[in-house]
Amino acid sequence: MNTFQKRVLSFLIDNAIYVVLALLVAGISIQDPNFLSFGSLRNILLSSSTKLILALGSAMVLISGGVDLSAGRVVGLAAVLAASLLQIQDYPRRFYPELEQWPLLVPILLAVIIGAGIGALNGLAVARLRIPPFIATLGSMVIVYGVNLIYFDQEPNNSQPIGGLRPDFTELGSGSFLTMPIIVIIAALVLGWAWILFNKTLTGKSMYAIGGNREAARVSGINVNGTLVRIYAMASGLAALAGVLEAARSGGAKSNYGEMYELDAIAACVVGGVSTSGGIGTVPGVLAGVLIFSVINYGLTFIGMNPNLQFIVKGLIIITAVAIDVRKYWQRS
Repeated sequence: MNTFQKRVLSFLIDNAIYVVLALLVAGISIQDPNFLSFGSLRNILLSSSTKLILALGSAMVLISGGVDLSAGRVVGLAAVLAASLLQIQDYPRRFYPELEQWPLLVPILLAVIIGAGIGALNGLAVARLRIPPFIATLGSMVIVYGVNLIYFDQEPNNSQPIGGLRPDFTELGSGSFLTMPIIVIIAALVLGWAWILFNKTLTGKSMYAIGGNREAARVSGINVNGTLVRIYAMASGLAALAGVLEAARSGGAKSNYGEMYELDAIAACVVGGVSTSGGIGTVPGVLAGVLIFSVINYGLTFIGMNPNLQFIVKGLIIITAVAIDVRKYWQRS
């Protein structure tokens, strides 16, 4: 293999995620050129918004060397909590019949703060108690789901889907500003915040150092325990925000919202180049990973392909992404 071929191969390996995304878009567009329309792009961005917010939180935990299995249940709890507090006054089946109308931001902030609190407890369990992240967040996942079911089942709701949401709340999920969906704008703001956090802050640099080698990070003076608590808290806060926006987008909430979302988020991160071993990952890569799965979900349906094929395509892409990640690791070694 000559020098030019090695450079081309190295470029394809280093930018495989973007190559795959471009090939997916090109292939679907060849089947149906209408896929490149503004409407299709808008729909892909809409379906990607909450997934991106959730995936960015999952990426933070993965880069730090952990994993968060409770994220999907935090999405569901936040959706139910926000929806129960943001129903219109004359809705016949209000969750809180006597509750006065609160300012829009209060229930949203309450849901995000509760989500962040759950994440902080996860971080404490991992950092202080030294419980493996998989076990700590698995237990948290079950507890959060149980709390959500109890809350959802209380009188007078009795586990009925929550509807009748206020227009100012649903506007966040379905409204637009200068033709751009508000939910996409919110996701873009979170994306920008995450890029700054990852690349320009002490917490971000510590996150990479801890994921690379926790003991070396500790010896170098990094507050490993405090950083881990912050990372898990921010990740769960983002999951809660995703849940709130998901309720606004769908116009209601049920207790099973967010089920398996954490696995989709982790898959998007892995495909986007976030190493499962920790210490490696970028915000643009996470964005590309989320977009790849959104293009698969929307694009295959758009061209009339069997939706069940999505699972096969997703699985192949995940395995390929991990194989490329392992190849990169051995090349660096």
